[in-house]
Amino acid sequence: MATFFLKVNIFFEILATHVLDSKPYHTPMDTTLNLSRSMGEVLPSSKEYHQVVGAPQYLTLTRPDIAFVVNKLAQFLHCATDIHWQACKRLLRYLQDTSNSGLWLRPSVALSIQCYSDSDWAGCPDDRRSTSGYLVYFGGNLISWSSKKQPTVARSSTESEYKALANATAELMWLRTLLREIGYLPLQPATLWCDNMSAIYLTSNPVFHALTKHVEIDYYFIRDQIRHGTVQIQFTKSSDQIADILTKPLGHILFSSHLHEASL
Repeated sequence: MATFFLKVNIFFEILATHVLDSKPYHTPMDTTLNLSRSMGEVLPSSKEYHQVVGAPQYLTLTRPDIAFVVNKLAQFLHCATDIHWQACKRLLRYLQDTSNSGLWLRPSVALSIQCYSDSDWAGCPDDRRSTSGYLVYFGGNLISWSSKKQPTVARSSTESEYKALANATAELMWLRTLLREIGYLPLQPATLWCDNMSAIYLTSNPVFHALTKHVEIDYYFIRDQIRHGTVQIQFTKSSDQIADILTKPLGHILFSSHLHEASL
């Protein structure tokens, strides 16, 4: 606990030094900037960079909108450059502009489970791995989310999206187990929204799967959960895929729209 408060104090000191008199930003990350290890000049001292990236990791517990950029910046702790530092300061200016933002929880009669799953494809220029993200809602309230780089390289956008579906399905299984332990189990399967039709076809078409044997484990895992009634996969348009905020930087209009739809 002492470490937590120390990091928070350092964070606000840096915030006051670099941000309070600066122009705020309405999005946490520049859409034209694809951060990599090789861009920019290495910082003479990365101590301040470590402090700025470390403190917002606690904020992601109530601020899913910054989960992607914090995850991205944390990948350069060992090789921080001036470009990465500029991205850090943009995040701080976004936090300054949205200091009153947070989770919006409200009562609900229908306690259904909904999940939005998304992935970019080969989004990291350093190792070409993809980033998966999901948002889980229970009774219309956001209760779980994740933005994480995939451990392996996906050879197609379908594979990348399917791996993201597998991660989201595992989270839904854990959530249903938790609800069962406290005496409540939803009668209807959880709805998993995906914007990739090929990945959706792969959940129910074994012939199509013959062309993608490298995702065999995830394939059978999701098929079993669909057959058992744990989840059902539904299509959503890319423009309505609110999990995009966890997998890629977005422009102000689309970012604000997704935040509104995500009840943030």
